[in-house]
Amino acid sequence: MGTDVLDTSGLRPAAPVVTTGWFACLSPLAARAVLAALVVVLIASMIVPTNKPGNRSPWVGPVEGPVDTAGKAVDTKDKPYDEDIALYEVAIERIARGENYYDFIVPEQRGRDYPVNPGIAVRLPTLAYIDAWLGKTGQLVAAIALMLAIIAVWWQRLGEEPEDHGRVRRLGTALVFVGASLGLNRHYFPLHELWAGGLMALSFGLHRIGRNGKDGRWVGALLVAALALAIREHTLPYVMLMAAFALWQRNWREGAAWSLLILLFFAGLCWHLALIARDVLPSDRHGPPWLVLRGMTGWLANVVQSSNLRWLPHFLAGPAVILMTFGWLGWRSRSGLLGFLLCAGYGAAFMIAGRWDNFYWGAMIAPAMFAGIVFAPRAVSQLLAAAQIRRSAN
Repeated sequence: MGTDVLDTSGLRPAAPVVTTGWFACLSPLAARAVLAALVVVLIASMIVPTNKPGNRSPWVGPVEGPVDTAGKAVDTKDKPYDEDIALYEVAIERIARGENYYDFIVPEQRGRDYPVNPGIAVRLPTLAYIDAWLGKTGQLVAAIALMLAIIAVWWQRLGEEPEDHGRVRRLGTALVFVGASLGLNRHYFPLHELWAGGLMALSFGLHRIGRNGKDGRWVGALLVAALALAIREHTLPYVMLMAAFALWQRNWREGAAWSLLILLFFAGLCWHLALIARDVLPSDRHGPPWLVLRGMTGWLANVVQSSNLRWLPHFLAGPAVILMTFGWLGWRSRSGLLGFLLCAGYGAAFMIAGRWDNFYWGAMIAPAMFAGIVFAPRAVSQLLAAAQIRRSAN
């Protein structure tokens, strides 16, 4: 007598509530545990300080330089606050005059009461030679070119998987600009982390993850990462992650190339340390330890103080760092997982290593982090759906 209204043979089965995203494999209980942990971390990030005790907030003046208990600047004319940068500028000037880096750097560093023991405390010479060759105008041109390149590759990258009618592409690229624009601060052009961090963001944006040796694009990313690694050894965790990820995806040639870069770096580092050791004296004091276990403050303070987040109060800047990291999991792409591991990995490293005066290490990862927050709403939505708190995810 007609069609049975309960007959669904001609209908497509409904898609599962959570079929995409990195939380789809979690049980509701596990998803709720992750959600609870995220809430706890967000609350904690609103409480912990993101600036060194004794330094003013950007709301009441520049963050650079110590202040007294009344918030007034301490006179440091005989001992400039940016002594690190002053040392790097002298190295650039001496190279520009024709001197060899390894002929003067240890005595110069010792004379400024900087440790030369262990030898890794003496920076690699790559950036000093590049800056000396470029000159002041060339450095500015290079900084602008690097920022524009970062913006361009991320505009292209975010547009390859269009979602939300281009909203992710537009907002993500705008946030990349916010993260990369700090590289235009001419005062910090001698700072190694400024350039290495920008190059790392460029490398990440150039990279395309293949599988079983197919559909990947990695040569450009490798070359850019090699330059970043030659400038600052703190690029090594990124290179190691790329090697591990390539091998996990069975991209054997790519994995071998990243692994070879690691081996070449260690060979170059050994050569650098051997040259430094020639001029180190038994009387040279050992530098203070880098393993100081600052916990979450180390992570948040490094990223906030070395990025444009420093202009926000800590109860906003801290959660922003967390959401920038967590948000990568909302990108339905293996690059999203890679972005999360990259940001979380550097965050974990900053929790256990680095003193307060090493805050600029955060510039290694800050330029690559900002785009992550655009995926945060989707990541939270997917997590809520996996926890069966909501019935659908974006």
